[in-house]
Amino acid sequence: MRRRKAKRDLTIEQQLARGPIDLPFLALVMLLTVIGLIMLLSASYASAYYNMDPNVNTGGNPYYYFMRQVAFAVLGVVAMFVVSKIDYQRLRLLSVPAIFVSILLLALVLTPLGRSGGGAQRWISLAGIRFQPLELAKISVIMFFAARLSKRNDQLKGPPKKWNRHTPVGRIGAFLDKIGFLELVPYGLILVVVLFLLYKQPHMSGMILVLISAAAVLFASGIRLYWFFGAGTLACGALWFLITQTEYMTARINAWLNPLSDLRGDGYQLWQSQIAIGSGGLLGVGLGNSHQKYLFLPEEHNDFIFAIVCEELGLVGACLILALFALLIIRGYWLALHARDRFGTLLIVGITTLTAAQVILNIGVVTGVLPTTGISLPFFSYGGTALAVQLASMGIVLAVSRQIVAPKAE
Repeated sequence: MRRRKAKRDLTIEQQLARGPIDLPFLALVMLLTVIGLIMLLSASYASAYYNMDPNVNTGGNPYYYFMRQVAFAVLGVVAMFVVSKIDYQRLRLLSVPAIFVSILLLALVLTPLGRSGGGAQRWISLAGIRFQPLELAKISVIMFFAARLSKRNDQLKGPPKKWNRHTPVGRIGAFLDKIGFLELVPYGLILVVVLFLLYKQPHMSGMILVLISAAAVLFASGIRLYWFFGAGTLACGALWFLITQTEYMTARINAWLNPLSDLRGDGYQLWQSQIAIGSGGLLGVGLGNSHQKYLFLPEEHNDFIFAIVCEELGLVGACLILALFALLIIRGYWLALHARDRFGTLLIVGITTLTAAQVILNIGVVTGVLPTTGISLPFFSYGGTALAVQLASMGIVLAVSRQIVAPKAE
């Protein structure tokens, strides 16, 4: 009786927040996480045993990377279930503090607290914990954009701002307001600050992911299409400038176009990745039987882990894993279409698009379709912070899924 009375005393929002989570989405997340851990164990034990990374002391323990990843996976799963039980409407209030904390952490990367690796300074060390602030920044940008843009329809229905058209400033302001430029200013300022801090690291792949996820939320909110064409042209021009003016990016592009021209340098990794993929054939050489992971392929347990997947599981196994990712992404967009309100829709669109972009770009890099970047494969690549944040972001999707039973509202 007490339980029934307590349930009646709950508000509608509180009752909805206690609804069932989406089991198909949860099953896909858990399945990808488990398969990712298995593949990480297979791909990483050789490099962990020989302790080839100067920035990591594995102590010759072949299970070093695997055990750390398992620990973060457990932490991430716990975080996912905790977040899934929170009313996602509370994320509106957290969006502003989250974006400012993310910017602060990105700025600290450029201070003595920052840590270098692979020719870039992208990590920060606090209280003995080393992590990439980019992982938090990606989700914070999505939360901030979703929280503000979810109220866009109500703001547009309000009385238009009055401009003094008798002055040049008033006429310019009225024109910019009419074409929708002024409403984009807050989002543009946030993006400029985040992208500038990522550029200083430098982290080109991080810049691309932030732009894609932000653009997805803006697109889903109904921003006029001509802004995307203009911003896309500007982004391509800026990308070309950065590539031509940054030595390490230029070298990567040249190695991508012709890896055989520099097999002792930047072309080595891509060439070894293609050898691993080709060696797998249709059915693969068998789980744990990869040859390329024995110090031939760099980053075999990180950004290039999919090459080991192709070598050990073959084309069939690789396609099955890609099918799981495709189902996860499709299910995510389905949940976005059925979310209770616009805020939930925009949250899922941003998170799902971010996951899809990481998968597509990582596969493109590993197969040689795209230039080499530092984009990891979700749930598979080694990186405790990345895995924990990915699982926590899946918790946000599950939190929204608890409330899809309600009628859709603005």
